[in-house]
Amino acid sequence: HNYYLELFGFFGQSYHVFNDPIHGNIELHPILVKIIDTPQFQRLRNIKQLGGVYYVYPGASHNRFEHSIGVAYLAGELLQTLKEKQRKLRIDERDVLCVQIAGLCHDLGHGPFSHMFDLMFIPKARPGYDWSHEKASQNMFDHLVEENGLIGVMEHHGLVPEEDRLFIKELIDPPKEEVKIRHQNSLTWPHHGRPREKAFLYEVVSNTRNKIDVDKWEYFARDCHHLGMKNNFDCHRLIKFARVCEVDGMMQLCYRDKEVFNLYNMFYTRFSLHKRAYQHKVANSVEWMIRDAFLEADQHMEIKGHDGKTFTLSTAIDDMVAYTKLTDAIFDQILNSSSEELQRAREILERIMRRELYVCLGDFSSQQPQAIIEAQWNKHLRGGNPDDYVVEVSFNADRILTELVKYNYGMGAEDPIKHVRFYNKQNTDEAGPINRAQVSLLLPEHFEEKKCRIYTKRTISFIMYTVHSHNLQYLSFLFFRK
Repeated sequence: HNYYLELFGFFGQSYHVFNDPIHGNIELHPILVKIIDTPQFQRLRNIKQLGGVYYVYPGASHNRFEHSIGVAYLAGELLQTLKEKQRKLRIDERDVLCVQIAGLCHDLGHGPFSHMFDLMFIPKARPGYDWSHEKASQNMFDHLVEENGLIGVMEHHGLVPEEDRLFIKELIDPPKEEVKIRHQNSLTWPHHGRPREKAFLYEVVSNTRNKIDVDKWEYFARDCHHLGMKNNFDCHRLIKFARVCEVDGMMQLCYRDKEVFNLYNMFYTRFSLHKRAYQHKVANSVEWMIRDAFLEADQHMEIKGHDGKTFTLSTAIDDMVAYTKLTDAIFDQILNSSSEELQRAREILERIMRRELYVCLGDFSSQQPQAIIEAQWNKHLRGGNPDDYVVEVSFNADRILTELVKYNYGMGAEDPIKHVRFYNKQNTDEAGPINRAQVSLLLPEHFEEKKCRIYTKRTISFIMYTVHSHNLQYLSFLFFRK
């Protein structure tokens, strides 16, 4: 009996190999496999990485599951490279495992249709409620560990559960950069999982300082692959030229000066993906419709949580047992329901299935906040004088949606390269900022573009005339005249 237990334990400790279309054969540590083989992680198989974008790009059917595995892999590749090249950093196996676990679990808190849930549905269903998918990931990670008895597994693999669980959660959602700077100036350290000497570990999975992290590297590559777009950014080359240097008293991830153009390619890839896919007007239209359907269904859905308590779609985020049951399958559950209470939600989803989507009347450049745009729009509609020059149908405010779409390099209107430090071949231990003139004279002058979009919830068959280019000029004048 003991022989078979030992034999089973031996095989249970082996590394597993995953055949991934992006990174090839990925070898993962047994503790990562233990986490993957839990219901809380398997749930990610049923959450689309790009939400409504799948309704525009037929190849974008990938899920948070495979992306998370890819992030864990890249986190391990980066840390193993640093560990071999810079032994003085004293990166140990505990550090590597914790960062890989954080990479694996950083998206556990995503809800149905990914960002539609946390950026569109929850803010409308629960206005002012302090919640994010990162916080949910931290809560779900704790739930995963406790529900599946992984504390003993962590100890068996050399981790210190109390200290390392905290470290992993800090890695998933580290304090914003301005918070870290404030702590730095006051000579206090905002983290508890690792000391100041290992500050660079907090930049691997979620980098608040300059937005360069393995999470982005992974989804750039995976999303481009499934969207059928070219990816000019090479993260594996960048990993080879990554080093940790002391900058202003902090150990930071830095890069070789000649890799600066590769980084600009990375940020341009982000901009391009948002422009062509993530903020596609039809994809956003679908997500607005799913949001509206979820809002209609919210109070009529009963989801069992801890101790048999029931929750709605919007309150399930407060109970990890209930939240584990929330996936994209909610769409089909509403769509196929025969409940009269879900009729209005069902009708919206049926429109999606018939491709009778909300219609984007057009967009125009704007630097105004979205609240001002909506106020201006509602003022003109409620004034009872909608101009037939725009559209023939007289809309009311409940049938209109406005959104402010932002395309940028990840740090608003700022150039993120300003926050990156570079070393040169002659001196690999010191790093500093790089002059734009050293990079290229053809770099962009602006790093953010904003557009205002106006949607009608009417179908195209209800619209007598579409808005042409001269109408958009009129709308722009109407809303933003002084």
